[in-house]
Amino acid sequence: MAKLIYSAIGSLDGYLADEKGNFDWAAPDEEVHAFVNDLLRPAGTYLLGRRMYEVMSVWEHPDVFENQTPVVLDFARLWQAADKVVYSATLDEPTTARTRIERTFDPDVIRRMKETAASDITVGGPTLAAHAIAAGLVDEWQLITVPTVVGGGLRIFPDHVRVDLELVDERRFAGGTVYTCYRTRQ
Repeated sequence: MAKLIYSAIGSLDGYLADEKGNFDWAAPDEEVHAFVNDLLRPAGTYLLGRRMYEVMSVWEHPDVFENQTPVVLDFARLWQAADKVVYSATLDEPTTARTRIERTFDPDVIRRMKETAASDITVGGPTLAAHAIAAGLVDEWQLITVPTVVGGGLRIFPDHVRVDLELVDERRFAGGTVYTCYRTRQ
């Protein structure tokens, strides 16, 4: 059975974006970016909310990355190769290949997807992830913590949900960023 993985890059105080919606402080350096690529490599499907999809859809256009590093180009290839399911009540049609729009998040559909998928599934964006977390669907939590405190904004985790986790991996990077991976305790 495929795992549903919540993967997020956030501030030390638990935010994905600051109060103005900025997340430029979270841009990974080459070392962290290569590591993120390796984390995403086994995933075949990305579940995304509309806002996260709109941010990430730039990776569909290789011309934007013309003179970029091999690490950046590798990420673009990973994005393009994955199936994408976008949860949105407002998007009419996808702007990227291998993408479908779903109007509502249905936990039973995700359970069936996990049972039948040939590779792991990621959920991106804290708003959509909150639905998966509340439904008890997240199997693994891949968190990249940037050594920055932003003081408020879009939180990585939802309120009023308790999930007990087991630390299964960790890594420190030269710039002070830290990766931790947890598995949901059953």
